[in-house]
Amino acid sequence: MSRADLIVSLVKAGSQGDQQLLRTTVEAMAAEERAKHHHQLADKLEENLRANGRTRSAEVVRSFDGGHGGLLYEIEPRRALDALFLDAASLAACRELVEEQHRKDILRSYGLEPRNRVLLSGPPGNGKTSLAEAIAAQLLVPLFVVRYEAVIGSFLGETSGRLKKLFDFVRTHQCVLFFDEFDTLGKERGDVHETGEIKRVVSSLLLQIDALPSHVVVVTATNHAELLDRAVWRRFQLRLSLPAPTLAQKEEWFTRFQARLEGPLGFSPKTLATKIQATNFSDLEQFCEDIQRRYVLSLPDANLKRIVAERLKQWQARFTIGQ
Repeated sequence: MSRADLIVSLVKAGSQGDQQLLRTTVEAMAAEERAKHHHQLADKLEENLRANGRTRSAEVVRSFDGGHGGLLYEIEPRRALDALFLDAASLAACRELVEEQHRKDILRSYGLEPRNRVLLSGPPGNGKTSLAEAIAAQLLVPLFVVRYEAVIGSFLGETSGRLKKLFDFVRTHQCVLFFDEFDTLGKERGDVHETGEIKRVVSSLLLQIDALPSHVVVVTATNHAELLDRAVWRRFQLRLSLPAPTLAQKEEWFTRFQARLEGPLGFSPKTLATKIQATNFSDLEQFCEDIQRRYVLSLPDANLKRIVAERLKQWQARFTIGQ
Protein backbone atom coordinates (compact mmCIF):
# COMPACT_ATOMS: atom_id res chain seq x y z
CA MET A 1 0.00 0.00 0.00
CA SER A 2 1.36 3.45 -0.90
CA ARG A 3 2.21 5.96 1.84
CA ALA A 4 -0.76 8.16 0.85
CA ASP A 5 -3.15 5.21 1.04
CA LEU A 6 -1.78 4.27 4.46
CA ILE A 7 -2.38 7.78 5.78
CA VAL A 8 -5.93 7.82 4.39
CA SER A 9 -6.57 4.40 5.92
CA LEU A 10 -5.20 5.57 9.28
CA VAL A 11 -7.48 8.64 9.32
CA LYS A 12 -10.44 6.50 8.33
CA ALA A 13 -9.74 4.03 11.13
CA GLY A 14 -9.48 6.84 13.67
CA SER A 15 -12.65 8.63 12.56
CA GLN A 16 -14.72 5.45 12.46
CA GLY A 17 -13.21 3.81 15.54
CA ASP A 18 -12.31 0.77 13.47
CA GLN A 19 -9.72 -1.03 15.62
CA GLN A 20 -9.09 -3.79 13.11
CA LEU A 21 -8.40 -1.32 10.29
CA LEU A 22 -6.18 0.70 12.63
CA ARG A 23 -4.18 -2.39 13.56
CA THR A 24 -3.79 -3.54 9.95
CA THR A 25 -2.69 -0.08 8.81
CA VAL A 26 -0.13 0.41 11.57
CA GLU A 27 1.25 -3.10 10.98
CA ALA A 28 1.70 -2.29 7.29
CA MET A 29 3.43 1.01 8.17
CA ALA A 30 5.77 -0.75 10.62
CA ALA A 31 6.65 -3.38 8.02
CA GLU A 32 7.34 -0.68 5.43
CA GLU A 33 9.59 1.28 7.80
CA ARG A 34 11.48 -1.86 8.83
CA ALA A 35 12.07 -2.70 5.17
CA LYS A 36 13.71 0.74 4.87
CA HIS A 37 15.88 -0.12 7.91
CA HIS A 38 14.05 2.48 10.04
CA HIS A 39 14.00 0.03 12.94
CA GLN A 40 13.50 2.56 15.75
CA LEU A 41 10.40 4.01 14.09
CA ALA A 42 9.06 0.52 13.38
CA ASP A 43 9.63 -0.46 17.01
CA LYS A 44 7.75 2.63 18.25
CA LEU A 45 4.81 1.87 15.96
CA GLU A 46 4.74 -1.70 17.28
CA GLU A 47 4.96 -0.63 20.90
CA ASN A 48 2.16 1.91 20.58
CA LEU A 49 -0.01 -0.61 18.77
CA ARG A 50 0.39 -3.07 21.63
CA ALA A 51 0.09 -0.47 24.37
CA ASN A 52 -3.70 -0.51 24.29
CA GLY A 53 -4.44 -2.44 27.47
CA ARG A 54 -1.46 -4.75 27.09
CA THR A 55 2.21 -4.77 28.02
CA ARG A 56 4.93 -6.05 25.79
CA SER A 57 6.01 -9.60 26.51
CA ALA A 58 9.30 -10.15 28.27
CA GLU A 59 10.02 -13.10 25.98
CA VAL A 60 12.71 -12.23 23.45
CA VAL A 61 11.05 -13.05 20.16
CA ARG A 62 13.82 -11.47 18.12
CA SER A 63 16.66 -13.75 19.18
CA PHE A 64 17.11 -15.49 15.85
CA ASP A 65 20.49 -16.87 16.94
CA GLY A 66 18.86 -19.83 18.70
CA GLY A 67 19.24 -18.26 22.13
CA HIS A 68 16.88 -19.05 24.97
CA GLY A 69 13.39 -17.74 24.39
CA GLY A 70 13.79 -17.29 20.64
CA LEU A 71 10.76 -18.52 18.69
CA LEU A 72 12.40 -17.98 15.30
CA TYR A 73 15.80 -18.10 13.74
CA GLU A 74 16.89 -16.27 10.64
CA ILE A 75 18.50 -17.65 7.50
CA GLU A 76 20.23 -15.22 5.18
CA PRO A 77 18.67 -16.13 1.81
CA ARG A 78 21.29 -16.83 -0.83
CA ARG A 79 19.81 -19.41 -3.18
CA ALA A 80 18.59 -18.24 -6.58
CA LEU A 81 15.23 -19.43 -7.84
CA ASP A 82 16.65 -20.32 -11.26
CA ALA A 83 19.32 -22.50 -9.64
CA LEU A 84 16.70 -24.90 -8.25
CA PHE A 85 15.45 -27.96 -10.10
CA LEU A 86 11.73 -27.25 -10.40
CA ASP A 87 9.25 -28.38 -13.02
CA ALA A 88 8.08 -25.64 -15.39
CA ALA A 89 4.68 -25.21 -13.72
CA SER A 90 6.11 -24.84 -10.20
CA LEU A 91 8.80 -22.41 -11.36
CA ALA A 92 6.21 -20.29 -13.19
CA ALA A 93 3.96 -20.25 -10.11
CA CYS A 94 6.82 -19.07 -7.89
CA ARG A 95 7.78 -16.34 -10.34
CA GLU A 96 4.18 -15.15 -10.41
CA LEU A 97 4.11 -15.02 -6.60
CA VAL A 98 7.28 -12.91 -6.57
CA GLU A 99 5.91 -10.59 -9.26
CA GLU A 100 2.68 -10.09 -7.31
CA GLN A 101 4.61 -9.16 -4.18
CA HIS A 102 6.86 -6.74 -6.07
CA ARG A 103 3.90 -5.11 -7.83
CA LYS A 104 1.45 -5.17 -4.94
CA ASP A 105 0.63 -1.47 -5.26
CA ILE A 106 -0.85 -2.05 -8.72
CA LEU A 107 -2.92 -4.97 -7.46
CA ARG A 108 -4.19 -2.96 -4.49
CA SER A 109 -5.26 -0.12 -6.75
CA TYR A 110 -7.73 -2.64 -8.18
CA GLY A 111 -8.78 -3.94 -4.77
CA LEU A 112 -6.61 -7.09 -4.95
CA GLU A 113 -3.93 -8.49 -2.66
CA PRO A 114 -0.86 -10.50 -3.72
CA ARG A 115 -0.83 -14.18 -2.88
CA ASN A 116 1.19 -14.94 0.25
CA ARG A 117 0.48 -18.53 1.35
CA VAL A 118 2.40 -21.49 -0.10
CA LEU A 119 2.17 -25.18 0.81
CA LEU A 120 5.04 -27.44 -0.29
CA SER A 121 4.78 -31.21 -0.12
CA GLY A 122 7.00 -34.11 -1.14
CA PRO A 123 9.61 -36.53 0.19
CA PRO A 124 12.49 -35.13 2.29
CA GLY A 125 15.60 -33.73 0.67
CA ASN A 126 13.99 -32.39 -2.50
CA GLY A 127 14.25 -28.67 -2.00
CA LYS A 128 11.36 -27.44 0.14
CA THR A 129 13.60 -25.41 2.44
CA SER A 130 15.71 -24.29 -0.50
CA LEU A 131 12.61 -23.03 -2.31
CA ALA A 132 11.50 -21.02 0.74
CA GLU A 133 14.99 -19.50 0.85
CA ALA A 134 14.94 -18.72 -2.87
CA ILE A 135 11.55 -16.98 -2.59
CA ALA A 136 12.93 -14.82 0.25
CA ALA A 137 16.01 -14.03 -1.86
CA GLN A 138 13.85 -12.98 -4.81
CA LEU A 139 11.74 -10.76 -2.55
CA LEU A 140 14.84 -9.29 -0.84
CA VAL A 141 13.38 -10.04 2.60
CA PRO A 142 14.60 -12.10 5.57
CA LEU A 143 13.65 -15.76 5.98
CA PHE A 144 12.34 -16.54 9.46
CA VAL A 145 12.16 -20.23 10.37
CA VAL A 146 9.88 -21.41 13.19
CA ARG A 147 11.73 -23.18 16.01
CA TYR A 148 9.34 -25.90 17.12
CA GLU A 149 11.42 -26.75 20.19
CA ALA A 150 10.79 -23.20 21.42
CA VAL A 151 7.16 -22.93 20.32
CA ILE A 152 5.76 -26.25 21.52
CA GLY A 153 5.53 -26.24 25.32
CA SER A 154 4.86 -28.92 27.89
CA PHE A 155 1.38 -27.47 28.32
CA LEU A 156 -0.79 -26.79 25.30
CA GLY A 157 -1.81 -23.39 26.67
CA GLU A 158 1.85 -22.36 26.46
CA THR A 159 1.95 -23.40 22.79
CA SER A 160 -1.04 -21.21 21.93
CA GLY A 161 0.50 -18.24 23.72
CA ARG A 162 3.84 -18.65 22.00
CA LEU A 163 2.19 -18.96 18.60
CA LYS A 164 0.40 -15.70 19.25
CA LYS A 165 3.66 -13.95 20.16
CA LEU A 166 5.29 -15.34 17.04
CA PHE A 167 2.52 -14.08 14.77
CA ASP A 168 2.39 -10.70 16.53
CA PHE A 169 6.06 -10.29 15.68
CA VAL A 170 6.01 -11.30 12.00
CA ARG A 171 2.92 -9.20 11.23
CA THR A 172 5.08 -6.07 11.41
CA HIS A 173 7.84 -7.40 9.14
CA GLN A 174 8.14 -7.89 5.42
CA CYS A 175 9.45 -11.44 5.45
CA VAL A 176 9.05 -15.08 4.50
CA LEU A 177 7.84 -17.16 7.46
CA PHE A 178 8.79 -20.82 7.04
CA PHE A 179 7.15 -23.76 8.81
CA ASP A 180 9.13 -26.92 8.11
CA GLU A 181 7.43 -30.25 8.88
CA PHE A 182 4.15 -28.36 9.11
CA ASP A 183 2.28 -31.54 9.98
CA THR A 184 3.83 -31.16 13.45
CA LEU A 185 1.37 -28.31 14.10
CA GLY A 186 -1.24 -28.64 11.36
CA LYS A 187 -2.47 -32.15 12.22
CA GLU A 188 -5.83 -33.43 11.12
CA ARG A 189 -8.37 -32.38 13.74
CA GLY A 190 -10.42 -35.48 13.08
CA ASP A 191 -7.63 -37.72 14.40
CA VAL A 192 -9.24 -39.77 17.17
CA HIS A 193 -5.93 -39.94 19.01
CA GLU A 194 -5.67 -36.19 19.46
CA THR A 195 -7.17 -34.29 22.39
CA GLY A 196 -9.65 -31.45 22.14
CA GLU A 197 -6.97 -29.00 23.30
CA ILE A 198 -4.65 -29.97 20.42
CA LYS A 199 -7.52 -29.43 18.00
CA ARG A 200 -8.04 -25.95 19.45
CA VAL A 201 -4.33 -25.19 18.92
CA VAL A 202 -4.66 -26.23 15.26
CA SER A 203 -7.76 -24.07 14.85
CA SER A 204 -5.94 -21.11 16.42
CA LEU A 205 -2.94 -21.65 14.15
CA LEU A 206 -5.09 -21.64 11.01
CA LEU A 207 -6.90 -18.48 12.09
CA GLN A 208 -3.57 -16.76 12.79
CA ILE A 209 -2.33 -17.67 9.30
CA ASP A 210 -5.57 -16.34 7.79
CA ALA A 211 -5.14 -13.03 9.62
CA LEU A 212 -1.57 -12.38 8.45
CA PRO A 213 -1.16 -9.37 6.14
CA SER A 214 -0.07 -10.12 2.58
CA HIS A 215 3.42 -8.67 3.09
CA VAL A 216 4.17 -11.78 5.19
CA VAL A 217 4.70 -14.71 2.82
CA VAL A 218 3.98 -17.96 4.66
CA VAL A 219 5.69 -21.05 3.26
CA THR A 220 4.87 -24.39 4.87
CA ALA A 221 6.50 -27.72 4.07
CA THR A 222 5.45 -31.27 4.84
CA ASN A 223 6.79 -34.73 4.08
CA HIS A 224 3.43 -36.22 5.08
CA ALA A 225 0.65 -34.35 3.33
CA GLU A 226 -1.84 -37.00 4.36
CA LEU A 227 -1.48 -35.94 8.02
CA LEU A 228 -2.50 -32.33 7.42
CA ASP A 229 -5.88 -31.10 8.52
CA ARG A 230 -8.25 -30.78 5.55
CA ALA A 231 -8.85 -27.13 6.40
CA VAL A 232 -5.12 -26.47 5.91
CA TRP A 233 -5.22 -27.20 2.20
CA ARG A 234 -7.84 -24.62 1.28
CA ARG A 235 -5.98 -21.84 3.10
CA PHE A 236 -2.99 -21.96 0.75
CA GLN A 237 -3.22 -20.25 -2.63
CA LEU A 238 -0.21 -22.13 -4.00
CA ARG A 239 0.14 -25.88 -3.43
CA LEU A 240 3.28 -27.27 -4.99
CA SER A 241 4.64 -30.81 -5.00
CA LEU A 242 8.42 -31.30 -5.06
CA PRO A 243 9.08 -34.88 -6.15
CA ALA A 244 12.31 -36.89 -6.27
CA PRO A 245 14.74 -36.04 -9.10
CA THR A 246 14.18 -37.63 -12.49
CA LEU A 247 17.01 -39.15 -14.53
CA ALA A 248 17.01 -36.06 -16.76
CA GLN A 249 17.30 -33.76 -13.72
CA LYS A 250 20.19 -35.83 -12.36
CA GLU A 251 21.97 -35.51 -15.70
CA GLU A 252 21.42 -31.73 -15.70
CA TRP A 253 22.70 -31.61 -12.11
CA PHE A 254 26.02 -33.21 -13.10
CA THR A 255 26.24 -31.05 -16.22
CA ARG A 256 26.08 -27.94 -14.01
CA PHE A 257 28.52 -29.45 -11.52
CA GLN A 258 31.06 -30.17 -14.27
CA ALA A 259 30.71 -26.60 -15.52
CA ARG A 260 31.43 -25.26 -12.01
CA LEU A 261 34.61 -27.34 -11.77
CA GLU A 262 35.64 -26.13 -15.24
CA GLY A 263 36.94 -29.56 -16.20
CA PRO A 264 35.78 -33.06 -17.20
CA LEU A 265 34.68 -35.40 -14.44
CA GLY A 266 36.01 -38.47 -16.24
CA PHE A 267 32.44 -39.72 -16.56
CA SER A 268 29.67 -38.22 -18.66
CA PRO A 269 26.82 -36.54 -16.75
CA LYS A 270 24.45 -39.16 -18.16
CA THR A 271 26.65 -42.00 -16.87
CA LEU A 272 26.85 -40.45 -13.40
CA ALA A 273 23.09 -39.89 -13.36
CA THR A 274 22.58 -43.57 -14.11
CA LYS A 275 25.16 -44.87 -11.64
CA ILE A 276 24.30 -42.72 -8.60
CA GLN A 277 21.36 -44.14 -6.68
CA ALA A 278 20.43 -40.88 -4.97
CA THR A 279 16.69 -40.51 -4.48
CA ASN A 280 16.73 -36.83 -3.57
CA PHE A 281 18.57 -33.62 -4.39
CA SER A 282 20.13 -33.49 -0.95
CA ASP A 283 22.06 -36.72 -1.66
CA LEU A 284 23.21 -35.34 -5.02
CA GLU A 285 24.49 -32.20 -3.30
CA GLN A 286 26.36 -34.23 -0.68
CA PHE A 287 27.88 -36.47 -3.36
CA CYS A 288 29.23 -33.49 -5.29
CA GLU A 289 30.54 -31.81 -2.14
CA ASP A 290 32.30 -35.08 -1.30
CA ILE A 291 34.04 -35.00 -4.69
CA GLN A 292 35.03 -31.35 -4.23
CA ARG A 293 36.55 -31.99 -0.80
CA ARG A 294 38.72 -34.84 -2.07
CA TYR A 295 39.66 -32.83 -5.15
CA VAL A 296 40.82 -29.83 -3.10
CA LEU A 297 42.78 -31.99 -0.65
CA SER A 298 44.48 -33.81 -3.54
CA LEU A 299 45.78 -30.67 -5.25
CA PRO A 300 48.06 -30.06 -7.09
CA ASP A 301 48.12 -33.66 -8.34
CA ALA A 302 44.38 -34.30 -8.23
CA ASN A 303 43.03 -36.94 -10.61
CA LEU A 304 39.37 -36.04 -10.93
CA LYS A 305 38.37 -39.22 -12.75
CA ARG A 306 39.89 -41.41 -10.03
CA ILE A 307 38.28 -39.32 -7.30
CA VAL A 308 34.82 -39.60 -8.92
CA ALA A 309 35.27 -43.37 -9.37
CA GLU A 310 36.21 -43.77 -5.70
CA ARG A 311 33.26 -41.65 -4.56
CA LEU A 312 30.89 -43.69 -6.73
CA LYS A 313 32.15 -46.90 -5.15
CA GLN A 314 31.71 -45.52 -1.64
CA TRP A 315 28.26 -44.14 -2.34
CA GLN A 316 27.06 -47.35 -3.96
CA ALA A 317 28.13 -49.22 -0.80
CA ARG A 318 26.37 -46.57 1.29
CA PHE A 319 23.05 -47.09 -0.47
CA THR A 320 23.43 -50.88 -0.23
CA ILE A 321 23.82 -50.57 3.56
CA GLY A 322 20.82 -48.25 3.74
CA GLN A 323 18.51 -50.71 2.04
